[in-house]
Amino acid sequence: MRVVTLAREWIGTPYRHQASLKGVGADCLGLIRGVWRELLGAEPEETPAYSRDWCEVSRDEALWRAAATWLAPGSSERLGNVLLFRMAPDAPAKHLAIRAGESPDAPTIIHAYSGRAVIESPFTGGWRRRVVAAFRYPEGS
Repeated sequence: MRVVTLAREWIGTPYRHQASLKGVGADCLGLIRGVWRELLGAEPEETPAYSRDWCEVSRDEALWRAAATWLAPGSSERLGNVLLFRMAPDAPAKHLAIRAGESPDAPTIIHAYSGRAVIESPFTGGWRRRVVAAFRYPEGS
């Protein structure tokens, strides 16, 4: 799957809030944006500034709205799909990953991990419980 192959090329990119440059820096949204550019070309809109705080008191689902605008509905089990996570029960969904692992007994996700880098990690029950939506890149990707 091309999306997974491209996402794996980002592994090791240092975590940098609001960045999206392979090998230089990326956050979780930056990874999704970078893969978009490699698959489809220019991004469809400029990304506004955003907070890194997963526990915002705001109920604004800005990331969810943007994903629903530019990505197609998907499944959390389909390789290459973009997963949206809610990290705290009363907070907006603010983390993204790409479903990557092919083995049913050892599924993985690729995401930018704060304070570290873009990594591939197990898609465990803790992560699965936090998924609130899944999307796929548009046709032609």
